[in-house]
Amino acid sequence: MNTATAPLDAAPPEAKARWNVRDLTASIVVFLVAMPLCMGIAVASGVSPEKGLITGIIGGLVVGALAGSPLQVSGPAAGLAVIVFELVRDQGLSALGPILMLAGLIQVVAGIFRLGGWFRAISPAVVHGMLAGIGVLIVIGQFHVLFDSKPLPSGLENLAAMPGRLLGLSPNMAAAEIALALALVTIGVMLGWEKWRPTALKLVPGALMGVMASTLLAFALGLDVTRVVVPENIAAAIALPDAGAFSILLNPSVIGAAFAIAFIASAETLLSAAAVDRMHDGVRTNYNKELRAQGVGNLLCGAAGALPMTGVIVRSSANVQAGATTRLSTMLHGVWILGFVALLPWLLREIPMAALGAVLVVTGARLVNFSHAKHLLRDYGVLPAMIWAVTLTLVVVEDLLTGVLVGIALSMVELLPHFRRLRLRVEQSEEAEGHTLALDGAATFLALPKLSERLDGLPRQAPVRIDFSRCSAIDHTCSELLKDWLQRRRASGGKVEVFGGSGKMAEFA
Repeated sequence: MNTATAPLDAAPPEAKARWNVRDLTASIVVFLVAMPLCMGIAVASGVSPEKGLITGIIGGLVVGALAGSPLQVSGPAAGLAVIVFELVRDQGLSALGPILMLAGLIQVVAGIFRLGGWFRAISPAVVHGMLAGIGVLIVIGQFHVLFDSKPLPSGLENLAAMPGRLLGLSPNMAAAEIALALALVTIGVMLGWEKWRPTALKLVPGALMGVMASTLLAFALGLDVTRVVVPENIAAAIALPDAGAFSILLNPSVIGAAFAIAFIASAETLLSAAAVDRMHDGVRTNYNKELRAQGVGNLLCGAAGALPMTGVIVRSSANVQAGATTRLSTMLHGVWILGFVALLPWLLREIPMAALGAVLVVTGARLVNFSHAKHLLRDYGVLPAMIWAVTLTLVVVEDLLTGVLVGIALSMVELLPHFRRLRLRVEQSEEAEGHTLALDGAATFLALPKLSERLDGLPRQAPVRIDFSRCSAIDHTCSELLKDWLQRRRASGGKVEVFGGSGKMAEFA
């Protein structure tokens, strides 16, 4: 766990130098993780790879400087690839810029009005169901890229066409068979490296090694496969929207798409930030500041004609594990992406598209976390597990927004048994032996922003007593929040006593 706790400005010069070195090395690790993901997510979104690289640059240089979560890394996310693919398919690439600018503006306004905490109140069952559905769509879509082909318009069409791809293979090693072989090499090297890599190279990402292996193989053998196409000058990839492009915002369905991007990007960002906070003991996330920073980033991405961005957990966890201590690491990773695409675009053009598809297949498969569904069923009962399954299914067979909205609607069912006493009072008192937090009422997701704010506001090292004696019920959203907070508090050496209540509340003791 990263143990940095003091602000860099307050540190002595020798500590600043030491931290700067750690941030420098961490930024290189994040850059190596980000490069194949930025390009692969762009391909999965139905746009050219450089669009993802521009988003990665903006996420590092701009959002990294403004972020409310200093160690979180922002860039193109697999969670938005599906919705962007559908937008580009239905509205055209020129519509993406204005839609994304509106989505960014919505995020900025939401941050100004301090709505960041409410995104954390979304049921974990909905969030993980959404991510699992996205993972399924990415796998069945990118499966076709492994054969040097393009994904079909819908998830069900992609699924139906998968057997035909396999049955159409021949021993003649034509273009499709060669591309598949390179994809399998990428996956094999990627997974093998992650399992058996030397300890000294543990921070080198498997995705990078897999892409390098297939690229070198394709180059050495002169294989005729589709490769990445990037412009000689990255500035040429920036496509400013013209004045006429904004007329599309008069379409109600387009406005709805902008709200969908803003909602999903914000939820994914803030939940990722909460996960990053659990990985280190440094500065906690300011959720509203993070939301405003993401909005500014998406405004700029829309103006540049790039992909939308979110805070991304894979790159963020790599940043923390590599020893990052300040936002400098996130900012520098944007510098490295910019330098690489500006100076070495010819190297990117040697990468087989099938290799990027292979990276996305592995990434998508990892989003389908059945263990979380088992955890929901075992610890919280049938309803949360059903919410997870319904959200996943609707994301795949209908669309992302429908799945999320239905999942949120089903979450409301958890409120029915407590309808007469939904209000939660959180009473805080300070005594000689420490702080006491007493919960009075039902701890449901409606009360999560208030509860989270009170928990995070407690002094870091003071002993804490949490009184559940007047808490009538607790849903799985608040339960997960409390478990994470207690685990983090106790891991940092804080003394926490839990008393009162029964059933699920007794598990916190």
